[in-house]
Amino acid sequence: MKLQGNIVDVLNKRIFKGEITVENKRIISIEAKNHNEEHFILPGFIDAHIHIESSMLVPSEFAKIAVKHGTVATVSDPHEIANVCGLEGVKFMIENGKQVPLKFNFGAPSCVPATTFESAGATIDSNDIKALLQNPDIKYLAEMMNYPGVIFDDEEVLKKLAWAKHYNKPIDGHAPGVVGDDLTKYIAAGISTDHECFTYNEALEKLQKGMKVLIREGSAAKNFEALIDLLPEHFENIMFCSDDKHPDDLMLGHINQLCARAVAKEIDVFKTLQVACVNPVNHYNLDVGLLQVGDLADFIVVEDLVSFKTLQTYINGTLVYKNGESLIASVAFENINNFTCVAKQVSDFKVEILKEKIRVIEALEGQLVTNELVENAKIVNGNVVSDVENDVLKIAVVNRYQNQKPALAFIKNFGLKEGAIASSVGHDSHNIIAVGTSDEALCKAVNLIIENKGGICAVSSTQEKVLPLPIAGIISDEHAKIVAKKYQDIDAMAKRLGSNLNAPYMTLSFMALLVIPSLKLSDKGLFDGTNFKFTSLEVN
Repeated sequence: MKLQGNIVDVLNKRIFKGEITVENKRIISIEAKNHNEEHFILPGFIDAHIHIESSMLVPSEFAKIAVKHGTVATVSDPHEIANVCGLEGVKFMIENGKQVPLKFNFGAPSCVPATTFESAGATIDSNDIKALLQNPDIKYLAEMMNYPGVIFDDEEVLKKLAWAKHYNKPIDGHAPGVVGDDLTKYIAAGISTDHECFTYNEALEKLQKGMKVLIREGSAAKNFEALIDLLPEHFENIMFCSDDKHPDDLMLGHINQLCARAVAKEIDVFKTLQVACVNPVNHYNLDVGLLQVGDLADFIVVEDLVSFKTLQTYINGTLVYKNGESLIASVAFENINNFTCVAKQVSDFKVEILKEKIRVIEALEGQLVTNELVENAKIVNGNVVSDVENDVLKIAVVNRYQNQKPALAFIKNFGLKEGAIASSVGHDSHNIIAVGTSDEALCKAVNLIIENKGGICAVSSTQEKVLPLPIAGIISDEHAKIVAKKYQDIDAMAKRLGSNLNAPYMTLSFMALLVIPSLKLSDKGLFDGTNFKFTSLEVN
C-alpha cells in the first residue's frame, strides 16, 4: 500500500510532501515526493490513561468510535470492572479488546478494593498482582490510589510496587494534592506519573521532581485549562488523557480535541503532537508505531493541523476508519456481573438525628474533589428530608453485593427540583448511588437499578428512564450509538428534573470515591477524605 500526503515527522520536527509505503503491517519506506494532496499524515493519538468502562462500552465497541477521532491506542486501567468482578473482569476486558485492531494496553489494577472503608465485589492482592504482571498483555501497574499506604509504608502496597519493579513495568500514580515531603516519598517508591493534578503549581512541583504529568480532560474532571501552560516548557514529560469519558462525549471527540485546543493557544504543533502521540509510547513501551521507517503502520490522515479532523485511521497497516465510517465490526461476547442485593423499602431511607446542623457534601462542577459544608437540617416528623428549596438533597449509597441498609447523607449542587437519579456506576466499588428530592423517589430510583442488575436511571412521579448496564453493572452490551442516545436521553431528563450540572451522572459516580477529598459517602457511612476516616452526619 502507498499513501501520499504532507508527512508530519514529529520526532524530527519537520513536515514535507511525501509517500509512505506499507507492507506486512510495517512502514518500509517514507520518501519525499511531489503531489497535489493537501491532507496531513501523522502518528495516531494515544489516550495515556483511561478507564474504558467509563464509556459504558465494551472495548470492542469503544474502539469503533475512538478510531473516528484518530485514536490508535489507549493506556487502560481495568480497575472499574476489577472492583466488581476481580480477575475475571480484567480477563474479560483483555480478551474483548484483542478482537479488534485498536491497541488497548491494559494495566494491573493496584487498588482493588480502593479502600477498606467500602464494600467491593472483589480483592486483588499482591499475589494476584504478581500473576497479572507476568502476563505480557499487562503493560504496567495501574494507578496507585492508596497514596497514604505508600507514604506510611503499608506492607501490601509495597509488595505490589516491588512486583512491578521486578517485572520492569512502569507504575502509574494517583496523588491529588500530594506535595512536599509526602510527594518526594511517593515518587521515591518508583511511581512515575500523575493524572490527578488540578493546579498549575502542583503539576509543576511534580514535573520538577521527575514525574510525568498527564493533562486530564474527561467527562467529569477537566484540568486542561489549569495545566496547559506547562506544555511549552515541559512537553517531553507531559501526556494527554481522558481518565473517564462518557459515551456521548466520546461520540464528539477524543485526544484530537485536546490537540486542537492546544494549537489554538498557539502552542507549537510538534510539542503538542509529542504529548499526544509520542510520549505514551516511550513511557509505557507500547507496541505502537511513530511514523518512522520500520515502525508498525499506526498513523492517521487529518484534514489540517488546526482542527485535526480525522479522514482515515490505520492500525498495523489496516484501514480502520474512512470518510466518517468505522470499519471495525462488532464482536460477540458473554456478559459477566456481580449483583446480589434485593429491593429496598421507603422506610430504609429515613434519617433520624438529634442535632439541627448537618455536614453536607458540596459537589463541584468539573471536579472530583468536594467541599464540606454545614447546613440546617430540614426535619419532618423526626426524619431529615431533602430541602429542595435550599438544594440540600438526600444522597444514598446502597451495597449491591450484600443486603444492607443504605448509607445516607446530604449533598448540595445537584439542583433537582423533583424525582431522583441513580446509578450503579459509583467509583470505585460501584455500589448503587442515588440523589433524590424525596425518600419515595430515592427508593424508586434505587429499586429500578436493582431490578436491572445495574444501570443509570432518572425517575419522576410520571416517568422512568433507565439505561441497563448488564456487564458488571457498569457496561452496556449494546452498540455505541444506542448507548450514547439512551445516555443523552437520561442526562436530559436529569436536567429537566432540575440538575444544572454539566454531567450529573459523571459527578454522581464520584461522590462515593473516598480516595479523593474532601467529604464523600461510602456504603458504610459518611467519609472524611482529608483525614481518611469516617465522620458523623450531625455537627456538634
